[in-house]
Amino acid sequence: MASLEKVEQPRRLGGAVAVRPAPAVEDEHALRALDLFGNPAEEEVRLASLPESAAVARRITHAVVRRHWSLSPQLAEHAVLLVSELVGNAVQHAGARVFGLRMLRRRGWIRIEVRDPSRGLPCLMPVQPMDAGGRGLFLVDKLADRWGVDLLPRGKSTWFEMRLQDR
Repeated sequence: MASLEKVEQPRRLGGAVAVRPAPAVEDEHALRALDLFGNPAEEEVRLASLPESAAVARRITHAVVRRHWSLSPQLAEHAVLLVSELVGNAVQHAGARVFGLRMLRRRGWIRIEVRDPSRGLPCLMPVQPMDAGGRGLFLVDKLADRWGVDLLPRGKSTWFEMRLQDR
């Protein structure tokens, strides 16, 4: 039987079919991003403050959490989603040319930080069911075990932590 690992798998959305890369292709993209931009678990990775950098940050996060740290798919999925939200906030609100991504693993925890040169603090807003936006920090608050903002001499670090043993 032929392997379908590298074949794009169609996915039904309502009446339409969406094409999504197979997991092996996603892993390959993630590892390529890690090689190209660096490993944020070793040192801060600096990315251009552009909307397309969110995809790069997601791929890098996935590669570190799944490949380097060998953590669960669910933890990787949550970490990727929350990184995307923090990067989106940095790109949209910081007004900077670059932002930094840093990932730390300690006994029983991971911590992911997005650093930018703005000292403007993010604000957790109440979310209504029909709101079209403003859910980023709401998701961070719900999925992370802890999150916060550290003011730095030149900017801030917005971070979240996730406990490992319960996941």
